[in-house]
Amino acid sequence: MSAALETMSSTGAVSPRYFDDVAVGDRLPEIVKGPMTTAHLMRWSSAIENWHKIHYDRTFAQQHDGLPDLLVNGSLKQNFLVQIVKDWATCHGWPWKVGFQFRAMDVVGSTLWVWGEVTGLVALERYGLVEIKLGIRNQDGQQSTPGTASVALPYRDGPPVPYPFVPPTPEELARAKVQT
Repeated sequence: MSAALETMSSTGAVSPRYFDDVAVGDRLPEIVKGPMTTAHLMRWSSAIENWHKIHYDRTFAQQHDGLPDLLVNGSLKQNFLVQIVKDWATCHGWPWKVGFQFRAMDVVGSTLWVWGEVTGLVALERYGLVEIKLGIRNQDGQQSTPGTASVALPYRDGPPVPYPFVPPTPEELARAKVQT
């Protein structure tokens, strides 16, 4: 594993994560969420104004929709995937793309592990792109939400990642050095 772990300075600032320090196979620090409670689901439902009863009314979820229990909101799991990428990139990187699929239901009481692993590196002229395989698995080891992400990171001796982010053009991607 490369030395791509973030460090905090004496002022509490997070050190940048540089593209130069990332290697294929590096694992992102896991995030553990849960056990998920009805309070978690209700607060999230309230925050995003999703009032579907499958997230807070057990009788409705089980008897009307035939579900095993209250469901963890898909948008909450989506947020967990974005969180792991954003936290890993630090404020110096830019989570460019995050994609995912819902393949299994996670229910109230579940503990969720959010994970990621670097699968590819794309060296561009202004910054580097890190390709990441990520997902969510529950306490039974079931992968419920697999996905991928692309994160832009600055080079150690290069300029910051542009803000607002300027994605690479197809021509830049065609000229890039790719490592998988």
